[in-house]
Amino acid sequence: MVSLFRTSLISLLLLIRLSGLAQGQEAVAVFGADEDGATNSFVIHGSTDVGPFTPILEGFSARYPLVSLRYEQRSTNDIFELADRACSEGRASADLLISSSIDQQFKLVNDGCAQSHQSVFTEKAPDWASWRNEIFGLTRELAVIIYNRELMPPETVPASRFDLIDLLRRPGGRFQGRVATYDIEQAGVGYLFAFADSQAATTYGRLIEAFGRNDVYEACCSAEIIDGVAEGRFLLAYNMLGSYALARAASDPRIGIVAPDDYTLVLSRAALVPRGAAAADLAKAFIDYALSPEGRQFLKEAGLIVSKTDGTAKAAASKAGLKSAFRPIAFTPSLLVGLDRLKKRQFLKDWRSGVRGDSN
Repeated sequence: MVSLFRTSLISLLLLIRLSGLAQGQEAVAVFGADEDGATNSFVIHGSTDVGPFTPILEGFSARYPLVSLRYEQRSTNDIFELADRACSEGRASADLLISSSIDQQFKLVNDGCAQSHQSVFTEKAPDWASWRNEIFGLTRELAVIIYNRELMPPETVPASRFDLIDLLRRPGGRFQGRVATYDIEQAGVGYLFAFADSQAATTYGRLIEAFGRNDVYEACCSAEIIDGVAEGRFLLAYNMLGSYALARAASDPRIGIVAPDDYTLVLSRAALVPRGAAAADLAKAFIDYALSPEGRQFLKEAGLIVSKTDGTAKAAASKAGLKSAFRPIAFTPSLLVGLDRLKKRQFLKDWRSGVRGDSN
Protein backbone atom coordinates (compact mmCIF):
# COMPACT_ATOMS: atom_id res chain seq x y z
CA MET A 1 0.00 0.00 0.00
CA VAL A 2 1.34 3.45 -0.86
CA SER A 3 0.12 6.97 -0.32
CA LEU A 4 -1.30 9.56 -2.67
CA PHE A 5 -1.06 13.11 -1.37
CA ARG A 6 -3.35 15.74 -2.90
CA THR A 7 -2.48 19.33 -1.93
CA SER A 8 -3.79 22.80 -2.57
CA LEU A 9 -1.45 25.71 -3.13
CA ILE A 10 -0.61 26.14 0.51
CA SER A 11 -1.58 23.05 2.46
CA LEU A 12 -1.83 19.30 2.36
CA LEU A 13 -5.57 18.68 2.17
CA LEU A 14 -6.06 14.98 1.72
CA LEU A 15 -4.28 11.71 2.42
CA ILE A 16 -5.55 8.60 0.66
CA ARG A 17 -4.27 5.03 0.75
CA LEU A 18 -4.17 3.47 -2.71
CA SER A 19 -3.14 0.12 -4.08
CA GLY A 20 -3.25 0.94 -7.78
CA LEU A 21 -0.29 3.22 -8.40
CA ALA A 22 2.02 2.47 -11.28
CA GLN A 23 4.84 -0.01 -10.81
CA GLY A 24 7.83 1.52 -9.01
CA GLN A 25 5.93 4.41 -7.47
CA GLU A 26 6.24 4.52 -3.68
CA ALA A 27 4.04 7.60 -3.33
CA VAL A 28 2.63 10.37 -5.48
CA ALA A 29 1.95 13.97 -4.46
CA VAL A 30 0.05 16.38 -6.72
CA PHE A 31 0.23 20.13 -6.19
CA GLY A 32 -1.30 23.19 -7.81
CA ALA A 33 -3.88 23.23 -10.54
CA ASP A 34 -6.02 20.26 -11.51
CA GLU A 35 -4.60 18.56 -14.56
CA ASP A 36 -7.72 19.44 -16.58
CA GLY A 37 -7.38 23.15 -15.82
CA ALA A 38 -3.59 23.45 -15.78
CA THR A 39 -1.68 25.43 -18.37
CA ASN A 40 1.26 23.05 -18.01
CA SER A 41 2.23 19.85 -16.20
CA PHE A 42 5.51 19.28 -14.43
CA VAL A 43 6.68 15.82 -13.31
CA ILE A 44 9.47 15.15 -10.80
CA HIS A 45 10.93 11.73 -10.04
CA GLY A 46 12.52 11.94 -6.59
CA SER A 47 13.85 9.60 -3.94
CA THR A 48 13.10 11.96 -1.05
CA ASP A 49 10.10 10.96 1.05
CA VAL A 50 7.01 13.01 0.21
CA GLY A 51 6.60 14.25 3.79
CA PRO A 52 9.81 16.28 4.25
CA PHE A 53 9.74 17.43 0.62
CA THR A 54 6.16 18.73 0.72
CA PRO A 55 6.94 22.27 2.02
CA ILE A 56 9.34 23.14 -0.80
CA LEU A 57 7.00 21.60 -3.38
CA GLU A 58 4.14 23.70 -2.00
CA GLY A 59 6.34 26.79 -2.00
CA PHE A 60 7.27 26.30 -5.62
CA SER A 61 3.67 25.50 -6.58
CA ALA A 62 2.48 28.75 -5.02
CA ARG A 63 4.67 30.61 -7.51
CA TYR A 64 3.17 28.70 -10.44
CA PRO A 65 -0.52 28.29 -9.52
CA LEU A 66 -1.61 27.28 -13.02
CA VAL A 67 0.88 24.41 -13.20
CA SER A 68 0.00 20.86 -12.16
CA LEU A 69 3.08 19.58 -10.30
CA ARG A 70 3.31 15.82 -9.87
CA TYR A 71 5.96 14.43 -7.52
CA GLU A 72 6.54 10.69 -7.84
CA GLN A 73 8.52 9.19 -4.99
CA ARG A 74 10.59 6.29 -6.31
CA SER A 75 13.60 4.24 -5.28
CA THR A 76 16.97 5.52 -6.45
CA ASN A 77 17.50 2.44 -8.60
CA ASP A 78 14.08 2.89 -10.22
CA ILE A 79 14.76 6.57 -10.98
CA PHE A 80 18.05 5.67 -12.63
CA GLU A 81 16.79 2.69 -14.61
CA LEU A 82 13.79 4.59 -15.99
CA ALA A 83 15.95 7.59 -16.92
CA ASP A 84 18.70 5.48 -18.46
CA ARG A 85 16.22 3.55 -20.60
CA ALA A 86 14.40 6.72 -21.67
CA CYS A 87 17.67 8.45 -22.59
CA SER A 88 18.68 5.53 -24.81
CA GLU A 89 15.31 5.88 -26.56
CA GLY A 90 15.68 9.63 -27.08
CA ARG A 91 13.06 10.73 -24.55
CA ALA A 92 12.78 11.79 -20.90
CA SER A 93 11.29 9.73 -18.05
CA ALA A 94 10.35 12.92 -16.16
CA ASP A 95 11.01 16.66 -16.29
CA LEU A 96 13.32 16.66 -13.27
CA LEU A 97 15.25 13.92 -11.46
CA ILE A 98 16.28 14.34 -7.82
CA SER A 99 18.13 11.43 -6.25
CA SER A 100 20.33 10.66 -3.28
CA SER A 101 22.31 8.22 -5.47
CA ILE A 102 24.52 10.91 -6.89
CA ASP A 103 26.77 8.38 -8.59
CA GLN A 104 23.84 7.18 -10.70
CA GLN A 105 22.86 10.77 -11.46
CA PHE A 106 26.43 11.57 -12.44
CA LYS A 107 26.46 8.62 -14.84
CA LEU A 108 23.38 10.02 -16.58
CA VAL A 109 25.22 13.32 -17.01
CA ASN A 110 28.33 11.56 -18.27
CA ASP A 111 26.22 9.62 -20.78
CA GLY A 112 24.83 12.84 -22.25
CA CYS A 113 21.36 12.47 -20.74
CA ALA A 114 21.15 15.90 -19.03
CA GLN A 115 20.56 19.48 -20.12
CA SER A 116 22.75 22.42 -19.17
CA HIS A 117 21.48 25.16 -16.87
CA GLN A 118 23.11 28.35 -15.63
CA SER A 119 21.69 31.04 -13.38
CA VAL A 120 22.69 33.38 -10.55
CA PHE A 121 21.65 30.59 -8.17
CA THR A 122 23.59 27.74 -9.76
CA GLU A 123 26.69 29.91 -9.88
CA LYS A 124 26.62 30.06 -6.08
CA ALA A 125 26.47 26.28 -5.67
CA PRO A 126 29.61 24.90 -3.96
CA ASP A 127 32.17 23.40 -6.33
CA TRP A 128 31.86 19.96 -4.74
CA ALA A 129 28.07 19.88 -5.35
CA SER A 130 27.83 20.73 -9.05
CA TRP A 131 29.35 19.63 -12.35
CA ARG A 132 29.42 21.12 -15.85
CA ASN A 133 26.24 23.14 -15.19
CA GLU A 134 24.27 19.90 -15.62
CA ILE A 135 23.95 18.43 -12.12
CA PHE A 136 23.37 20.31 -8.87
CA GLY A 137 23.34 19.35 -5.21
CA LEU A 138 20.24 20.59 -3.40
CA THR A 139 20.71 19.31 0.15
CA ARG A 140 23.41 18.71 2.77
CA GLU A 141 22.85 15.48 4.69
CA LEU A 142 25.02 13.30 6.89
CA ALA A 143 25.59 9.56 6.93
CA VAL A 144 25.19 8.66 10.60
CA ILE A 145 25.05 5.86 13.13
CA ILE A 146 21.74 5.59 14.96
CA TYR A 147 21.09 3.63 18.15
CA ASN A 148 18.40 2.84 20.68
CA ARG A 149 18.96 5.17 23.63
CA GLU A 150 16.98 2.98 26.02
CA LEU A 151 19.03 -0.14 25.27
CA MET A 152 22.49 1.35 24.66
CA PRO A 153 24.08 2.98 27.74
CA PRO A 154 26.00 6.17 26.84
CA GLU A 155 29.37 4.58 27.59
CA THR A 156 28.73 1.85 24.99
CA VAL A 157 27.70 4.14 22.12
CA PRO A 158 30.39 4.12 19.39
CA ALA A 159 31.75 7.56 18.49
CA SER A 160 33.73 6.33 15.48
CA ARG A 161 34.10 3.39 13.13
CA PHE A 162 36.99 2.17 15.27
CA ASP A 163 34.67 2.08 18.30
CA LEU A 164 31.97 0.34 16.28
CA ILE A 165 34.35 -2.40 15.15
CA ASP A 166 35.60 -2.93 18.71
CA LEU A 167 32.02 -3.11 19.96
CA LEU A 168 30.99 -5.70 17.39
CA ARG A 169 34.05 -7.84 18.10
CA ARG A 170 33.27 -8.23 21.79
CA PRO A 171 32.33 -11.75 22.92
CA GLY A 172 28.85 -12.55 24.17
CA GLY A 173 26.81 -12.17 20.99
CA ARG A 174 24.84 -9.16 22.20
CA PHE A 175 24.74 -7.64 18.73
CA GLN A 176 24.01 -10.87 16.86
CA GLY A 177 21.24 -10.03 14.37
CA ARG A 178 20.69 -6.65 16.05
CA VAL A 179 22.76 -4.40 13.77
CA ALA A 180 21.27 -3.00 10.57
CA THR A 181 22.42 -1.18 7.46
CA TYR A 182 21.24 -0.62 3.91
CA ASP A 183 21.09 -3.51 1.47
CA ILE A 184 23.55 -2.07 -1.01
CA GLU A 185 22.09 -4.10 -3.87
CA GLN A 186 18.62 -2.63 -3.37
CA ALA A 187 19.39 0.86 -2.04
CA GLY A 188 21.43 3.05 -4.36
CA VAL A 189 22.42 5.38 -1.54
CA GLY A 190 23.56 2.37 0.47
CA TYR A 191 25.89 1.35 -2.34
CA LEU A 192 27.13 4.94 -2.63
CA PHE A 193 27.97 5.14 1.07
CA ALA A 194 29.58 1.70 1.17
CA PHE A 195 31.77 2.39 -1.84
CA ALA A 196 32.75 5.80 -0.44
CA ASP A 197 33.76 4.07 2.80
CA SER A 198 35.86 1.56 0.89
CA GLN A 199 37.76 4.40 -0.76
CA ALA A 200 38.07 6.62 2.30
CA ALA A 201 38.84 4.39 5.24
CA THR A 202 41.27 1.66 6.24
CA THR A 203 38.54 0.39 8.55
CA TYR A 204 36.28 -0.80 5.73
CA GLY A 205 37.48 -4.42 5.56
CA ARG A 206 37.33 -4.84 9.33
CA LEU A 207 33.87 -3.28 9.42
CA ILE A 208 32.55 -5.70 6.79
CA GLU A 209 34.07 -8.61 8.72
CA ALA A 210 32.37 -7.38 11.92
CA PHE A 211 29.03 -7.10 10.13
CA GLY A 212 29.34 -10.66 8.88
CA ARG A 213 30.27 -11.96 12.32
CA ASN A 214 27.15 -10.35 13.79
CA ASP A 215 24.72 -11.38 11.04
CA VAL A 216 23.91 -7.78 10.10
CA TYR A 217 20.36 -7.10 8.92
CA GLU A 218 20.13 -5.47 5.47
CA ALA A 219 17.13 -3.44 4.30
CA CYS A 220 16.26 -1.35 1.29
CA CYS A 221 14.74 1.56 3.11
CA SER A 222 15.47 4.01 5.91
CA ALA A 223 12.01 3.77 7.50
CA GLU A 224 12.24 0.02 8.14
CA ILE A 225 15.63 0.36 9.80
CA ILE A 226 14.76 3.41 11.90
CA ASP A 227 11.54 1.72 13.07
CA GLY A 228 13.56 -1.35 13.99
CA VAL A 229 16.02 0.65 16.07
CA ALA A 230 13.22 2.57 17.82
CA GLU A 231 11.37 -0.66 18.64
CA GLY A 232 14.51 -2.36 19.93
CA ARG A 233 14.73 -5.06 17.26
CA PHE A 234 18.07 -3.48 16.35
CA LEU A 235 20.43 -1.89 18.84
CA LEU A 236 22.09 0.27 16.22
CA ALA A 237 22.31 0.92 12.49
CA TYR A 238 25.18 2.13 10.34
CA ASN A 239 25.35 4.65 7.46
CA MET A 240 21.78 5.91 7.79
CA LEU A 241 20.69 9.08 6.01
CA GLY A 242 20.86 11.66 8.77
CA SER A 243 17.90 13.72 7.52
CA TYR A 244 15.44 10.89 8.19
CA ALA A 245 17.10 10.01 11.48
CA LEU A 246 17.06 13.62 12.69
CA ALA A 247 13.39 13.99 11.79
CA ARG A 248 12.52 10.84 13.76
CA ALA A 249 14.72 11.75 16.72
CA ALA A 250 12.97 15.12 17.05
CA SER A 251 9.76 13.31 18.03
CA ASP A 252 11.06 9.98 19.32
CA PRO A 253 13.43 10.05 22.33
CA ARG A 254 14.36 6.41 21.73
CA ILE A 255 16.51 7.36 18.72
CA GLY A 256 20.08 8.49 19.32
CA ILE A 257 22.38 9.76 16.57
CA VAL A 258 26.15 9.82 16.15
CA ALA A 259 28.05 11.53 13.36
CA PRO A 260 31.28 9.46 13.44
CA ASP A 261 34.20 11.53 14.62
CA ASP A 262 36.79 9.80 12.42
CA TYR A 263 34.90 11.23 9.42
CA THR A 264 31.28 11.83 8.45
CA LEU A 265 30.17 11.46 4.85
CA VAL A 266 28.13 14.40 3.57
CA LEU A 267 25.61 13.83 0.79
CA SER A 268 23.90 16.39 -1.42
CA ARG A 269 20.88 15.05 -3.32
CA ALA A 270 21.55 15.58 -7.01
CA ALA A 271 19.12 17.25 -9.41
CA LEU A 272 19.31 17.18 -13.19
CA VAL A 273 17.05 18.06 -16.11
CA PRO A 274 16.87 15.19 -18.62
CA ARG A 275 17.31 15.84 -22.31
CA GLY A 276 13.90 15.90 -23.96
CA ALA A 277 12.09 17.02 -20.80
CA ALA A 278 8.74 18.53 -21.82
CA ALA A 279 8.77 21.06 -18.96
CA ALA A 280 12.50 21.81 -18.89
CA ASP A 281 11.93 25.51 -18.07
CA LEU A 282 9.93 24.57 -14.98
CA ALA A 283 12.55 22.00 -13.97
CA LYS A 284 15.28 24.63 -14.18
CA ALA A 285 13.11 27.08 -12.26
CA PHE A 286 12.69 24.47 -9.51
CA ILE A 287 16.46 24.00 -9.24
CA ASP A 288 16.85 27.76 -8.90
CA TYR A 289 14.10 27.87 -6.28
CA ALA A 290 15.73 25.06 -4.27
CA LEU A 291 19.02 27.01 -4.35
CA SER A 292 17.36 30.34 -3.45
CA PRO A 293 17.20 31.64 0.15
CA GLU A 294 13.49 30.75 0.39
CA GLY A 295 14.05 27.24 -0.92
CA ARG A 296 17.09 26.70 1.31
CA GLN A 297 15.02 27.67 4.33
CA PHE A 298 12.34 25.11 3.46
CA LEU A 299 14.99 22.41 3.06
CA LYS A 300 16.70 23.39 6.30
CA GLU A 301 13.45 23.28 8.24
CA ALA A 302 12.79 19.82 6.79
CA GLY A 303 16.18 18.60 8.07
CA LEU A 304 17.58 18.25 4.56
CA ILE A 305 20.31 20.84 5.11
CA VAL A 306 22.47 20.27 8.18
CA SER A 307 25.64 22.05 9.27
CA LYS A 308 27.91 21.84 12.29
CA THR A 309 26.13 24.84 13.79
CA ASP A 310 22.60 23.70 12.97
CA GLY A 311 20.32 23.75 16.00
CA THR A 312 18.54 20.52 15.07
CA ALA A 313 21.84 18.70 14.66
CA LYS A 314 23.04 20.00 18.02
CA ALA A 315 19.93 18.70 19.71
CA ALA A 316 20.00 15.26 18.12
CA ALA A 317 23.62 14.38 17.37
CA SER A 318 26.33 13.48 19.82
CA LYS A 319 28.91 15.99 21.00
CA ALA A 320 31.63 13.89 19.37
CA GLY A 321 29.76 13.92 16.10
CA LEU A 322 29.51 17.68 15.97
CA LYS A 323 33.29 17.85 16.03
CA SER A 324 33.52 15.36 13.20
CA ALA A 325 35.45 16.00 10.02
CA PHE A 326 32.73 16.39 7.44
CA ARG A 327 33.71 14.68 4.19
CA PRO A 328 31.48 15.67 1.25
CA ILE A 329 30.93 13.15 -1.54
CA ALA A 330 32.01 15.41 -4.40
CA PHE A 331 30.40 15.55 -7.84
CA THR A 332 33.44 14.43 -9.82
CA PRO A 333 34.21 11.70 -12.37
CA SER A 334 35.52 9.56 -9.51
CA LEU A 335 31.86 8.73 -8.82
CA LEU A 336 31.88 6.63 -11.97
CA VAL A 337 34.54 4.28 -10.59
CA GLY A 338 32.07 2.46 -8.38
CA LEU A 339 29.63 2.03 -11.28
CA ASP A 340 32.15 0.42 -13.60
CA ARG A 341 30.50 -2.90 -14.42
CA LEU A 342 33.42 -5.14 -13.49
CA LYS A 343 34.37 -3.14 -10.41
CA LYS A 344 30.79 -3.06 -9.16
CA ARG A 345 30.42 -6.79 -9.69
CA GLN A 346 33.57 -7.45 -7.66
CA PHE A 347 32.55 -4.95 -4.96
CA LEU A 348 29.17 -6.62 -4.52
CA LYS A 349 30.81 -10.06 -4.51
CA ASP A 350 33.16 -8.93 -1.73
CA TRP A 351 30.20 -7.50 0.20
CA ARG A 352 28.22 -10.73 -0.10
CA SER A 353 31.24 -12.74 0.97
CA GLY A 354 32.10 -10.54 3.94
CA VAL A 355 28.62 -9.67 5.17
CA ARG A 356 26.59 -12.75 4.18
CA GLY A 357 29.24 -15.45 3.88
CA ASP A 358 28.12 -15.94 0.28
CA SER A 359 30.95 -16.86 -2.09
CA ASN A 360 28.80 -16.48 -5.25
